[in-house]
Amino acid sequence: MAKEYSGSPKHHHRLEVQRNRLTWILGVSFLCILFYMLGAWQRSSTPTTTQFSAYNKGGCDSHVTTSDNGNAAVGHPSSTNLDFASHHQVVLNSSKTVNQFPSCDMSFSEYTPCQDKVRGRKFDRNMLKYRERHCPAKEELLRCLIPAPPQYKTPFKWPQSRDYAWYSNIPHRELSIEKAIQNWIQLEGNRFRFPGGGTMFPRGADAYIDDIGRLIPLTDGTIRTAIDTGCGVASFGAYLLNRNILTMSFAPRDTHEAQVQFALERGVPAMIGIMGSQRLPYPARAFDLAHCSRCLIPWQKYDGLYLAEVDRILRPGGYWVLSGPPIHWKKFWRGWERTREDLKQEQDAIEDVAKSLCWKKVIEKNDLSVWQKPINHVECLRSKKLLKAPHMCESDDPDTAWYRNLEACVTPLPEVSSSDDVAGGAMEKWPERASAVPPRIRSGSTPGITAERFEEDNKLWKERVAHYKRIISPLPTGRYRNIMDMNAYIGGFATAMLNYPVWVMNVVPVNSNHDTLGVIYERGLIGTYQDWCEAFSTYPRTYDLIHASGLFTLYQNRCDITYILLDMDRILRPEGTVIFRDTVELLVKIQSITDGMRWKSQIIDHESGPFNPEKILVAVKTYWTGEATQKQL
Repeated sequence: MAKEYSGSPKHHHRLEVQRNRLTWILGVSFLCILFYMLGAWQRSSTPTTTQFSAYNKGGCDSHVTTSDNGNAAVGHPSSTNLDFASHHQVVLNSSKTVNQFPSCDMSFSEYTPCQDKVRGRKFDRNMLKYRERHCPAKEELLRCLIPAPPQYKTPFKWPQSRDYAWYSNIPHRELSIEKAIQNWIQLEGNRFRFPGGGTMFPRGADAYIDDIGRLIPLTDGTIRTAIDTGCGVASFGAYLLNRNILTMSFAPRDTHEAQVQFALERGVPAMIGIMGSQRLPYPARAFDLAHCSRCLIPWQKYDGLYLAEVDRILRPGGYWVLSGPPIHWKKFWRGWERTREDLKQEQDAIEDVAKSLCWKKVIEKNDLSVWQKPINHVECLRSKKLLKAPHMCESDDPDTAWYRNLEACVTPLPEVSSSDDVAGGAMEKWPERASAVPPRIRSGSTPGITAERFEEDNKLWKERVAHYKRIISPLPTGRYRNIMDMNAYIGGFATAMLNYPVWVMNVVPVNSNHDTLGVIYERGLIGTYQDWCEAFSTYPRTYDLIHASGLFTLYQNRCDITYILLDMDRILRPEGTVIFRDTVELLVKIQSITDGMRWKSQIIDHESGPFNPEKILVAVKTYWTGEATQKQL
């Protein structure tokens, strides 16, 4: 007899369907939650700093320290993987052949393309034009990698680097011999020592600066930016750092080999530069203090042309300090091996030029003389009606400085409503100056940048630099000292880096939509103008970290970006780091080039997550050196 069922078949079928549907819904929900959590975990995973800290000859390194002999000590690589490709549609063709760049000959180890000594001989010696920037033509550009000297070592960390450098990194004994009496530099075994001496400060730079500090305020935050013309090995700028004064030091590439290279090896800001026939690459009203210690610049010649240039870049109320000949010639003339008449004539001429610029002489004491620029030109304009020389410049933009000829005229200051007002606006003292809205923004003289935009930029870069700290662990340790921001905008990156033992060369490309270098100086930072289709005015291996945000978007249609990257390789130290921020398409192109430059790199997501179209490429230059020549052996 058939078994009886207590319910209808339809009812049981309906219950079975509902159970299956519920199971399916719960299963799908569980999988959705699981994948969501995995995705969130993946996005929140921050790449460890050790992934890109440095690379040695054998591969990547996690934590780099300096061993007793100066070489980089290598740790274990991080196990954290940076995920980019899974989020994006750009095809990374790993099978594509990478074009490898060969090493240049060792004779190019200290190559400075736009200050090449051989090329310079073709130009006029009048006003030292042959020592100015003369960049190679397109057919002369090198497509090879500048080699480091054999036995190149990781430089000493800051602050030890101020006083020591490895001989193998800058194998030049000339200055230690020529300037032995003046105590610039001494060779001790396999390293140089910098005692802090100078031609005009035999007691040391610290004591010399203390002497200046008795004449003008150096420690209350009034003076923050300085320029040292004819800097030698930049001991003046090195010891001003103790007073929170940031100095742009420059010297030509001349018979004293590698002055600027020594300065940068010490971790002190410096550039190759000269006062010749063209303006210095800085904006008007940039520096609080200008200094010349026996810098051999003929201030009184060419109708006072060089002092007029100092006047242009000196801020209202700024100081000019001159030491050495011809100051106080009545006392020191015998030691200078010049006649009393010659020295008197030179000092009288300098005094006349300073007076024509409306400068006030503050004091002359011992071998120091100090002048001060007026805070505005109210009284100056009145006196000009009587003196009529030199005349006021008629240039529309006093900040224009890239390949611009010097003018023997007074750069007019912004108009004021009262003789007590500071032309262009008063600035806060340091350190408040760094974050205060700069006068050029307050006054609206920098188009497109408001106080609100300034505050937003500050906040943005604080967040970005906090992210960089997670990517690059050595930031707080002194491992990185010399940093360049190739597209600095208003200096937000550099300001966010102030808590670290670094200094930043803020570069404003001359092709930018906005000229913001004046704003950067008003913040108490330093920088320069640059066209990145040309080489930068520095020696090879002089920067530890290079930051390039949006630079290649700006230059991708202006010139071959390969040469920009090759120059970055030239000025970057072995095991130095580069941070690129740009579109993913450009970063993939950049990476394909740097792969052939012996760089190790990876594209990672923006700090805000994978959906931001801007990406970050972190790259490290690997350690390698050139072959020793027979002469070096």
